[in-house]
Amino acid sequence: MATPEPIRRFVEATNEGDTEAFLGTFAASASLTDWGRSFHGREQIARWNQSDNIGVKSNLRIVRISEVDGSYHVRIAVTGEGFNGEGDMVFTLDGDRIASLVIS
Repeated sequence: MATPEPIRRFVEATNEGDTEAFLGTFAASASLTDWGRSFHGREQIARWNQSDNIGVKSNLRIVRISEVDGSYHVRIAVTGEGFNGEGDMVFTLDGDRIASLVIS
């Protein structure tokens, strides 16, 4: 399946190290949960981005993507100075923005 635009922009912004574009992929009231750690709103997501994503030079590659009950289940390969390996991300979209992201 084709990658939805907000998810494509999320991956591209991460890989380009573009924090402003990365944060712009999220709705203002978005939530992000990373293995049980929860972040709400762009300000908290910006802190996560610094500690766990662009701040550790993550590079993302989509392995596979599927739509289940209106959410997008993405298997992603990560390399960089933080987590390295594959993991699962579940994106819920609100129009052209990410409303929630759950990483497990």
